[in-house]
Amino acid sequence: MPLWRNTQSRYGLVTIISHWLTAITVVGLFILGLWMTDLTYYDPWYKQGPDIHRSIGILLAMLVIGRLLWRLANVQPLPLPSHRNWEKRAARMTHVSLYLLMLVMFASGYLITTAEGQALDVFTWFSLPAVVTGGEVGVENLPDVAGLVHEVVAFTLIGLAAVHALAALKHHFFDKDRTLVRMLGKRES
Repeated sequence: MPLWRNTQSRYGLVTIISHWLTAITVVGLFILGLWMTDLTYYDPWYKQGPDIHRSIGILLAMLVIGRLLWRLANVQPLPLPSHRNWEKRAARMTHVSLYLLMLVMFASGYLITTAEGQALDVFTWFSLPAVVTGGEVGVENLPDVAGLVHEVVAFTLIGLAAVHALAALKHHFFDKDRTLVRMLGKRES
């Protein structure tokens, strides 16, 4: 089996790289989003910060959708025998929740920009057209509503990602199992 594909005992390189790239990007976008809220109209980053945030967000959306498709097309490593049933259920619920929260983040971020009919430019590479506007769905303040959803979901996503990371550290340092090292790409010794 090639190293880039998952097996029942280990994650493949595609899964590992996309996991860490997603994690780093989510944290980076969260920090950038927080920083942007303090920008004033006359700040040179007032337009550039959100442009970067939106562009990276769309690229992340593409990565996450690719990850979901990859996940569906590949075997997933089996839980370790030492994992308790409640840990398996919690891990499954956490992963589903992380994906759902990211998808809501992408949709709400898209709506913040496109709700009034303008396209969303991704750097200078391509543009995503506005599919629906606030007037079409009867929500005149759609950018504000989408912005509130985006903010609440961002904090929820970061909180759940922190719990996910703490659980991996618990498995590594307290349970002394291979949960974390499997996602780091380390082989069995």
